[in-house]
Amino acid sequence: MLVYPSGVDVSSSALRFLTQELRRHRRTIGSRWRRLSAGRQALLTLAHLRVGHTYAQLAAGFGVGTTTAYRYVTEAVELLAALAPSLADAVRAASAKAFVILDGTLLSIDRVAADRPFYSGKHKKHGMNVQVIADPFGRLLWASPALPGAVHDVRAAREHGIVDALAKADIKCWADKGYRGAGGMVRTPCWGRWETLSAGQKAVNRSHAKIRALVEQAIATLKAWRLLRKLRCSTTRITELVQAVLTLHLTSSE
Repeated sequence: MLVYPSGVDVSSSALRFLTQELRRHRRTIGSRWRRLSAGRQALLTLAHLRVGHTYAQLAAGFGVGTTTAYRYVTEAVELLAALAPSLADAVRAASAKAFVILDGTLLSIDRVAADRPFYSGKHKKHGMNVQVIADPFGRLLWASPALPGAVHDVRAAREHGIVDALAKADIKCWADKGYRGAGGMVRTPCWGRWETLSAGQKAVNRSHAKIRALVEQAIATLKAWRLLRKLRCSTTRITELVQAVLTLHLTSSE
């Protein structure tokens, strides 16, 4: 395999943060000599998450075995996922905002037609449903654990406890028609075909759409980590990957 210099478009603060956490973790478990330093392990992990390099590519670039690359990435991802904010943390942060925006996104996975629980009828492909909460400026506040793609957005929001948490904190939430019937503080557009809506309802829906469109920035922020654009790992690992990315984003944006 050919090896060449490359770059990773991640802030140095994310690299420093992960390096410090890995050093602390190594001291805690009493780890001795490693093939890579904590800094190089952090860089290897960022390359995997941000660029989506395979373990074989990472192994060739960093001069380690494929198994070692997998083990280093798994260790760092588990460490980052454990530091991810909970829904309660996100609600506390959102309480200082005028409102939040809620939407779901589908993370594509490599599954065959037989895996119906992972097939999204809305997107016409297999994937995992992740709920995203953004602030009024479209900045990512929280991303949920991943559920099979067949799960509808409003059901996912209820299963994660998002609707109840926002209602209890009295936080207004804007969402699309996929959350119709959610209740609580969730505001959805007026229901019905465009030609059957009144002039007032059309004006409300246009205003609602302008506000809700900002959540696309948060989703784009999540998928800027290219590994999440097409996942080829076990579905049981996807939640950890999402939480790891969330931790890195929030850390580097502080």
